[in-house]
Parts: sequence; C-alpha cells; structure tokens
Amino acid sequence: MARRDVFVSYSLPDRETASELVSCVEAHGIECWVAPRDLVPAADWAEEIIEAIGAARVMVLVFSASANASPQVRREVERAVHKEVIVLPVRIEDVLPSKSLEYFLSTEHWLDAFPAPRAPHYARLCSYLDSILAAAAPAQMHAAETAGAGHALDVLRFDAAELRRFELELARFVGPFAKHLVKHAASRASCIEELVQLLAGEIESGEERRRFIKACQQSEQSHH
Repeated sequence: MARRDVFVSYSLPDRETASELVSCVEAHGIECWVAPRDLVPAADWAEEIIEAIGAARVMVLVFSASANASPQVRREVERAVHKEVIVLPVRIEDVLPSKSLEYFLSTEHWLDAFPAPRAPHYARLCSYLDSILAAAAPAQMHAAETAGAGHALDVLRFDAAELRRFELELARFVGPFAKHLVKHAASRASCIEELVQLLAGEIESGEERRRFIKACQQSEQSHH
C-alpha cells in the first residue's frame, strides 16, 4: 500500500463533501487516503483501513451529525488515537461530538468549514496540514517498517487456533476489525494473559471488556 500522509474519515451521507475536501487538499500537494477510492478491489477492507490509518500522520475527520452517530467513524477515530495519529476534526455542521467521540477528540485541533462557501475553509485546512506534517515526528514510519518482523513472531508465541478463538470472541464486540486487532496485539504480547488484556483494551464498555475476558478465560480452560 502506498503511504499517504492524510487519512480522511467520514460518514456515508457526507461522501460528497469528503470528496470535495480531498480534491482541495490533493490539489495543494498533500496526498490523502480515502475509501472507497483507495481500497484495493477484492481486498480485506478492514485490514486496508487499519493499515492506512497506521501509515498516516494525520486523520482528517469530516465531522457532522451523521459522523457523530456512525460506529464506523468512531472505530476509525479510536484506531487513530490508539496509533498516536493526530486527529483533526473539520466541522461541516455546528454540532458537538457525542460522548463516545468526545473522549478521543482534542478541543485544540478543531477547524470549522461553515458557513459556505467552503473554499476559504479548505485553504485554511491545507495551511494547517502543512504545519502539522512539517512538525510530525517520523516514528510512525519506523513502526510501519518493523511491523512485519513483529508479526512473523506470532506463530512462535501463540497457537493459530488460540488466536482464532480470540478473534471470534472479540468480533462480538468490535466487528470485522477483530482479525487485525488480534494480529497486531499478538505482535506485542509476550503471553496469553497479556494478549487478552491488550485485546480487552480495544473494547470501550467496561462491562463488555469483562465479558470478553471471561469468555477468553473459559475458552482457554476448555482447550486445556
């Protein structure tokens, strides 16, 4: 996958606005990653999105009432924060973030793209992205280069059947992202207990985290 500095997150009703924003930013000389344009045909879309977020240095969130209510947008923002990617919300409506999004969004990095016309707002966004990208540390590039070597150790540390069981349990709470969250966590964990705790940390609800941990423990006991 070609590395793009900016990942653009948006909800489906805002697709036209997101496309307009991407056109303006790329005309300024900053490459963006945006779905579905940059998804490889027949590829695993969840893996593609996770890799694109991890490779980006900034996530531009097209923020609106529909984005506020989108589980997919929340999951993408959560991933970006987890990966220490800067999240820059660009409000296209005068709305405030829901509680689930407010936790992840910094009030220091808000830009408004209203009222119309939006062109001056996009120009300000481009200037801001220039400054962010110039100052951003290159640590993510190093992480991307070393990720493959870490994943190769998964087979040595954990049985494939164990990883598959954890993936199925986690999918109950986070959906299709589970496969790739398990893969990434397995490259960091040194034992089953640490792996389960890392995966539990991907679940927002405390009650659901406890249910996940209990299900994993029961699964382990039944297979020993």
